[in-house]
Amino acid sequence: MAARLPSSRTLAAISAFLIACALTACGGGGGGSSEAPAVSDSGLSAVADLGRQIFHDPSLSASGRMSCASCHDQAFGHGSPFDTPVAMGGPNLDQPGVRNPPALGYLRFNTSFGFAADGTPTGGFFWDGRAATLQDQAREPFLNPIEMANPDTAAVVAKLAAAPYAAQFRQVFGDAILNTPDVAFDRMTFALQRYQQEDSDFAAFSSKYDAFLAGRATLTAQELNGLALFNRGDKGNCAGCHVSTKPANAPGPLFTDFTYDNLGVPRNMAIPANADSSYWDGGLCGSKRPDLATRTDLCGAFKVPSLRNVALRKHFFHNGAFSSLEDVVRFYVRRDTDPQLWYPVDAQGNVTSYNDLPAALRGNVNTTEVPYNRRPGEQPALSDSEVADLVAFLRTLSDGYTP
Repeated sequence: MAARLPSSRTLAAISAFLIACALTACGGGGGGSSEAPAVSDSGLSAVADLGRQIFHDPSLSASGRMSCASCHDQAFGHGSPFDTPVAMGGPNLDQPGVRNPPALGYLRFNTSFGFAADGTPTGGFFWDGRAATLQDQAREPFLNPIEMANPDTAAVVAKLAAAPYAAQFRQVFGDAILNTPDVAFDRMTFALQRYQQEDSDFAAFSSKYDAFLAGRATLTAQELNGLALFNRGDKGNCAGCHVSTKPANAPGPLFTDFTYDNLGVPRNMAIPANADSSYWDGGLCGSKRPDLATRTDLCGAFKVPSLRNVALRKHFFHNGAFSSLEDVVRFYVRRDTDPQLWYPVDAQGNVTSYNDLPAALRGNVNTTEVPYNRRPGEQPALSDSEVADLVAFLRTLSDGYTP
């Protein structure tokens, strides 16, 4: 469905609001805001504290029962708390999603989508990188018919006007802010961005591994071996994408380079949309990325997530195909040595590898880098005991560690 362009009256109101912002302290839409540095009881700025309340408010959905926190639960690293691989949304919470809700932790260090000098796609928010900022990412669920399912921004703002923090919203952004829904919605999603940027819970750097790096904890022999396997280019080679060194813009390792990879993850038949054999999720070249529709070489590629708090997650990969961290690591190292463990067999008894992609696009799957560069019958890059060691290390990345 084509996006409905705002009216000239709405554009004029937005323009007037932005001019007023330039002369006052209402805040900007990016990382370098100029809003007043008032601190709330939560320890956050006034804008971020509004974002905190909005994030946890289910009344802003059509059902009245779904908030941002419903799909991004702090107890699960701000990832999905659901037993199912996708969330149920819509006005009656009976509409299944098509992807595993991504974890929001450590995304404040991400950038907008683009291509590196060597052509590698990098950055962006959502599994397919379609949103340029945390604010852009925050907009979509409110209006998505299978998520919070509001028909338009006016419906969202009407709910906001009835919220217990509406007076605080007007105090921060101006008494008349709720009279212009498009502008109010923009400020509302900006507040959500600021909440994720300011609240340390979204980037706590408080894991056992952080304590180890600071000299306040000791890793066990198994965890140390797992770390070595994680970094070794001839073994796990995990650090090739889940970088274990500290970048310039963060106080510790992020365990992601924010790039994309095509892993040939098995089709997850627990997702209702996958019952239709003609449906497939294109990732970077999918329906949500019309700008990349002709880049068939990118079909099936999805964002490399941070591995911080990975052991807290209930489901893994964009389609939630796995629910065990041990199975995830086994899949990485035995995807091609033992494909029958992961993929279905056709009528002739042949394993249909990479079955979540159309046959013509299965050549996009990464088969050149360790540990994927194996053939059926060959030894996997990691033994079962090494898989256990690597998983033991991954469990040291969960925040909240107490020495």
